[in-house]
Amino acid sequence: MTAPDLGALLADIETLVTCESPSTDHEALARSAAEVATLGRRLLGADPEYLVTEGCPHLRWRFGDGPARVLLLGHHDTVWPLGSLRTHPFGIHDGVLRGPGCFDMKAGVVMALHAAAALPRRAGLTILVTGDEEIGSPRSRELIEAEARGCEAVFVLEASADGGALKCRRKGVSLYRIEVEGRAAHSGLEPEKGVNAGVELAHQVLAVTGLADPARGTTVVPTLSSAGTTTNTVPAAAGVALDVRAWNLAEQERVDAALRALRPVLPGARVRVTGGVNRPPLEATASDTLFALADSLARTLGLGPLAAAAVGGASDGNFTAGLGVPTLDGLGAVGGGAHADDEHVVVAELPGRTALLTALVEAALEGGASR
Repeated sequence: MTAPDLGALLADIETLVTCESPSTDHEALARSAAEVATLGRRLLGADPEYLVTEGCPHLRWRFGDGPARVLLLGHHDTVWPLGSLRTHPFGIHDGVLRGPGCFDMKAGVVMALHAAAALPRRAGLTILVTGDEEIGSPRSRELIEAEARGCEAVFVLEASADGGALKCRRKGVSLYRIEVEGRAAHSGLEPEKGVNAGVELAHQVLAVTGLADPARGTTVVPTLSSAGTTTNTVPAAAGVALDVRAWNLAEQERVDAALRALRPVLPGARVRVTGGVNRPPLEATASDTLFALADSLARTLGLGPLAAAAVGGASDGNFTAGLGVPTLDGLGAVGGGAHADDEHVVVAELPGRTALLTALVEAALEGGASR
């Protein structure tokens, strides 16, 4: 198999990275989607379908007349706000490529399109590039799940784990909000007439942090919180967001049941819990067979052996794995610094990883993913 042209990969990555695409800016996302469409049209000789949900643009290429058997899944949105290129310009120095969103995951989108372009046959392949992954995929989840159902393999172009490891396990994510209702009163004249929502919230925060189970890898983290209105008023309202991560569905369900059972401590206070499971876990059983295939192909290509990683972060691969569809994640760029000032891609790894992706898709389309 001929390795893809590195110069072409780098040029296309530059095009996408220099088109900023924060998840919440639909105009910027439209420009980014147009660049991805142009790139795909040139490489694949086919126009994508534009799928716009609540103003957010997603792109889909379907090949062949029959049902899809393999899904390549990526996203073109980033966490970086408009103007980030001024402080984090695109550049390549000493074999390292930098720029906002290069690692997570503009390089992965380019790799997917180049890998598909190198396939001798594409019948049975679908490529889906969404525009809202970084904010939890609220507008694309149904689309992702619909495309994945019936597939034999989903390959996710999220960036690799440390050292180029593939992401074979991901924690599931649950997101909650605890709202507390108290009663306001003057904090100096008659505080006893109030019901302090801030104090009640403190009781609840201590209770929910006790739901974490380090031995099982389950985390329950209170994040954004607020209470009160003025410094001389007993708070009548308070609230906190919770980020819950777990390796398996049973742990997600345990924490969910405990949160639903929360009751107020202070007389007169009210507690309301909203939210729930955002992404199910990507468990090892979803990736075992595909990882073995990838490792075998990597050795044949002189790129192996591969390493497998378990990570706390979630991706759209959690959705597909949650459906029972074999899913392998972390097939994108090798590098580091996702969402951080030192976000970067190791240039030398791009051709080999793209060639591996082509081999994986070709083998899966020929039925190798089920062996």
